[in-house]
Amino acid sequence: QVALVESGGGLVQAGGSLTLSCVGSGRALNWLTMAWFRQAPGKAREFVAAKRWNIVTMDYSDSVWGRFTMSEDIDKNAVYLQMNDLKPEDTAVYYCAAGTSNSPSVTQAPEGYDDWGQGTQVTVSS
Repeated sequence: QVALVESGGGLVQAGGSLTLSCVGSGRALNWLTMAWFRQAPGKAREFVAAKRWNIVTMDYSDSVWGRFTMSEDIDKNAVYLQMNDLKPEDTAVYYCAAGTSNSPSVTQAPEGYDDWGQGTQVTVSS
């Protein structure tokens, strides 16, 4: 089991940028599949990005591809989500998640993850 703590959310104008951080404790994150999900009010939790264990490239949802970048810092046991060109429809609570699957059909669904952070609110004004 790994404990995850997100930070970096806030209020930003459309077109702006934010960087979310997720710091883990209890296990090394680079040995896990790590992902970012988001959930807007009244909507289901939505896949945003993932770094599958033992895979070099990142996976992104179509809605954020080209605007968001996920990265990791092994020394800090952390993953990040750099969000550029933010849009009002990006407004949501963003969650960091950790799991052990390497299959894209699993890693792009919330059910594929065992541990979750508490979430951080991102609000994009128009």
